[in-house]
Amino acid sequence: MSVLRLGVLISGGGRTLRYLIARQLDGSLKAQVVAVVSSCPLGDSNAEAFGCCKSHGIPITVMRPKDFSCVEEFGSAQATWLDAHGVVIVCMAGYLKFWPIPDRYQCRVLNIHPSLLPKFGGKGFYGLRVHCAVLEAGESESGCTVHYVDNIYDHGPVLLQRRVRVLADDTPVTLGARVFRAECEAYPEAINFVAREKNLDEPSSL
Repeated sequence: MSVLRLGVLISGGGRTLRYLIARQLDGSLKAQVVAVVSSCPLGDSNAEAFGCCKSHGIPITVMRPKDFSCVEEFGSAQATWLDAHGVVIVCMAGYLKFWPIPDRYQCRVLNIHPSLLPKFGGKGFYGLRVHCAVLEAGESESGCTVHYVDNIYDHGPVLLQRRVRVLADDTPVTLGARVFRAECEAYPEAINFVAREKNLDEPSSL
């Protein structure tokens, strides 16, 4: 049987990418990362992501919207590169650029967001900004959301959510750390659900 082939989009150090690859290696992720797109060129902030891809033989490329004449050209080029690597499902993993989803990728792109959407989502809500907003709002709980991506920021059908209690002494950093632990459970679970829905087999080892 076929393996669910994943393309991963990143904008930073690839923390979630590296976690997904680790889960692939231990067999708990029933899919295989076959291609990675970074919105930033190789530098100190994302050296670990590039190094991880190199060590596991995963193709990685850089695609920046500013290098194209328009957002549509960028979107098409990114989709074409993913197509060339046989990607079936795209996973956004800390990806901060707007990618206009081509028709052929509708219902094939997942994102994980560090809040219980629709709360604290939308353009500009990412990373510690989300956790700061949760604490400033006096919320008693936060969490993460895995959802299908459409052409609106942090929008689209929800696959699953995981809740995280907000503690009285939380800072954005401590809350963010616990939410990330929830993300590390939620994303593989959501991907495995998609693999089962597509009746795909477990991946081979990297």
